[in-house]
Amino acid sequence: MRADELSCGGELHAWRQEELPLFGDAAADSRDGATQPMRPSLGPALASRHTPQPCIARATHNALVSFLVAAARLIHPAPAVAVTLLSAVLGAILLERAGQPLDHRLWQTVLAVAGSQIFTGATNDLADRERDLVGGRVEKPLVAGELSPGAALWIASGGLGLQLAASLWLGAGPLALGLVASLSAAAYNLVLSRTPLSPLPYTVSFGVLPLWIAAGVGIDPGRVLPAVPLAALLAVAAHLANLLRDFQVDEATGSRSIAQVIGRRSTLRLAVGCAVVVGIGVGALLLLGGAPNPASLALGALGLVAIGVGATSEQRLWYALLLAAVAWTAAWALSAG
Repeated sequence: MRADELSCGGELHAWRQEELPLFGDAAADSRDGATQPMRPSLGPALASRHTPQPCIARATHNALVSFLVAAARLIHPAPAVAVTLLSAVLGAILLERAGQPLDHRLWQTVLAVAGSQIFTGATNDLADRERDLVGGRVEKPLVAGELSPGAALWIASGGLGLQLAASLWLGAGPLALGLVASLSAAAYNLVLSRTPLSPLPYTVSFGVLPLWIAAGVGIDPGRVLPAVPLAALLAVAAHLANLLRDFQVDEATGSRSIAQVIGRRSTLRLAVGCAVVVGIGVGALLLLGGAPNPASLALGALGLVAIGVGATSEQRLWYALLLAAVAWTAAWALSAG
């Protein structure tokens, strides 16, 4: 490529040197064999003016896309989306059963939950950054260098800000319950995740979640009290399943989570046992508190089958629990009462 050409995305952009005098032309200033002083160079200024705009636009677009993809991975998108969608479904079910419209209270509550998930996921990766570096977790944006710790901190702050802004419009009750859930998650990320007490924040945050949703949409939280222990126990099962996926990294970095204390096999059994208890509890609620139909019963059974399949593989168990949570929530939605 000649000096008067630039390459951008495979395209060549050229201009004549007389249009872009990067250096003074001594030859042009020669008179009778005597070379005159070289003209001052205006190259850098003119070069910036002549930089092909498609190059700048494409580079900006690529940088923005890369940042957004890394930010999405930072917040742990699978659990974040699952919790947010299940919260929306729960809120919609409560409003429908109360004969109330799906109004702004539902969307503000869902936004608050989404903000809490952004905050939780970002602070988790920030807190685990050194451990992930030691473990070679290059799929993590902070380890791969795709995001700086400062950017991750801004993302976490933005999530917490979104949660607070959405909750302020809903009243003191939803605001307080949401803060309990997020502070419990922060305690896990910063202190308890590498201790045998790691399941405790899960029981608190997800036990509070049904109460938070009910209060946010303006329904008496007492109506969802039976769901509190079930949500907490299912969250503990999901946490144990996640510990199994990270078992080798945690072992290499000296973590003392409950999985490291009781061992892989016991952790698997405990996770499956918690999930089965939740499935039985959901079935009992459907039979005693609602009007089950073939579709809801089939979905309840599907959740138990998913747990059974997940029990055969440490890597599949977490996804099986997610499927079971969706199936059991849908079963409840389809049962009238």
